[in-house]
Amino acid sequence: MDTKGRPFDVMDVDCPSRLVLQRIGDKWTPLVMQALKAGPGRFTAVRAAVGGVTPKVLTQTLRALERDGLVARTVYAQVPPRVDYALTPLGATLLEPLDAVRAWAEEHAGSILEARDDYDDRQEAVRA
Repeated sequence: MDTKGRPFDVMDVDCPSRLVLQRIGDKWTPLVMQALKAGPGRFTAVRAAVGGVTPKVLTQTLRALERDGLVARTVYAQVPPRVDYALTPLGATLLEPLDAVRAWAEEHAGSILEARDDYDDRQEAVRA
């Protein structure tokens, strides 16, 4: 329920749950969540696990996930400073649906690529 007692509804343009869905559907969020699935990790380990993400974008993603309460950032007082990132209990609840989406994507990637090729071939034929 929102602050006015209404149920959340992502189909309502003004509903805050839409922002949550946008966070989950972000390009990097599911990959960062998968990278942290096995346990806490340092920035470089998360970046290596995700692959292809720039340091700036990874920093932005981690900060947004921390702000949303999905990731915890722990700074250790040592030299050089050590920072670990870990899923929060709330973040861990997102793993099951993300695992299901990952499994679906991996299972159906071949079919999607075939559909794209078929579509592109049809578009090429129309233009010819």
